Amino acid sequence: MSTADAGSPLYTRPAELLQHLIRYDTTNPPGNEAACIAYILFHLAEAGIPATILARDPARPNLVARLAGRGNAPPLLLYGHVDVVTTAGQSWSHPPFSGDLADGAIWGRGALDMKGGVAMMLAAFLRAAAEGADLPGDVIFAALADEENWGDYGARYLVDEHADLFRGVRYAIGEIGGFTIYIGAQRFYPIMVAEKQGVAITATVRGPGGHGSLPMHGGAMAKLGQLLQRLDQHRLPPHITPVTRMMIEGMANALPPELADHMRPLLDPERTDATLDALGAQGTLFDPLLHNTVNATVVRGGDKENVIPSEITLALDGRLLPGFTPEEMLAELRQLAGDLAEFSAGRSDLTPTAEPDMGLFETLAGILREADPEGTPIPLLLAGVTDGRHLARLGIQTYGYLPMRLPADFPVIQLIHAADERIPVEAVNFGAEAIYQALRRFG
Repeated sequence: MSTADAGSPLYTRPAELLQHLIRYDTTNPPGNEAACIAYILFHLAEAGIPATILARDPARPNLVARLAGRGNAPPLLLYGHVDVVTTAGQSWSHPPFSGDLADGAIWGRGALDMKGGVAMMLAAFLRAAAEGADLPGDVIFAALADEENWGDYGARYLVDEHADLFRGVRYAIGEIGGFTIYIGAQRFYPIMVAEKQGVAITATVRGPGGHGSLPMHGGAMAKLGQLLQRLDQHRLPPHITPVTRMMIEGMANALPPELADHMRPLLDPERTDATLDALGAQGTLFDPLLHNTVNATVVRGGDKENVIPSEITLALDGRLLPGFTPEEMLAELRQLAGDLAEFSAGRSDLTPTAEPDMGLFETLAGILREADPEGTPIPLLLAGVTDGRHLARLGIQTYGYLPMRLPADFPVIQLIHAADERIPVEAVNFGAEAIYQALRRFG
């Protein structure tokens, strides 16, 4: 697929759409997505597509538009967020909100997460309208605010206050998935069908306090150090969930026997961790898909230099495998930490079911097989969280499907939320075409 000429319709130039989207600084917090949403609204209006703006806060609106289909299939939802994470403290080769085209790629915050995906979806949506595509059912396009901070102004707000907009929707296309990863020489396209769920965990560490001039052993600070070491040096127990089993088996079936033999032991809980260690850097892809995980993020404790604190709190970013509860994670943490700390769970957004609806998977996988016969689509459990968890409360199955055929040396995972985030122009074009084909075939 090649970049369209500058004089062609904008929907044939998704990379240019992306450049414009990046140039709106929608860093969350505070978000300020209104101008970016207005840009999308303008192009929908130019195409004669009515859209609805819905907002909990006028500075943080969401947009929903709809194309009519034949009515032979339930409506399909395309959705993506236009807010992005901070660039503070990062050193960029190109200004992060420039949308520069350099070295065959569009550079800027959100190029991968996920203004690139919004550009693909918007291009496919506009193309379907312009070409009068024979859609099996209605197609709904939603551009959302606030995904990077719980979704209270975006997907959660729409699900809570405007669920009627999504009546009848069974499947949705969202982030993150469809980009290429390589095992050996084999190219895979992981399609996200399930995601881990976030839960805020607090560890409270207590010990004797006192005057800073007196030696203290075994206090809260020492216990904190021991706790951090245990979290750093030990995993929580391995668990083999249905999607991870499908993913690893799908990979093993496509690999040469010598590589497959190295991967299959991941599915044996007694050998999972030793196999991850043996895989080295490649094991980092699978590690969070086989465990509940926590990372220490914030420490609070102490008021003065000369006062030894008697209580310290440690904030932990917890990520639960599908089907697991915060209580189960707390039990695993208590087993790991012993009497070093007390653990409690805070806010969480849990997907109602651990079993995905795979009804659209073969359609999406077939599009990728046609576009790249040497690639192998596989299901993916996402280690992060997306707005899909909110839509799941309405019974909607999200597929992370932003297809990108990438070079083997392109560090896609490492660039998300990082400096020099970028996406090859050809990858944007590839994804827009794949999503357009999905609109024509989802019934």
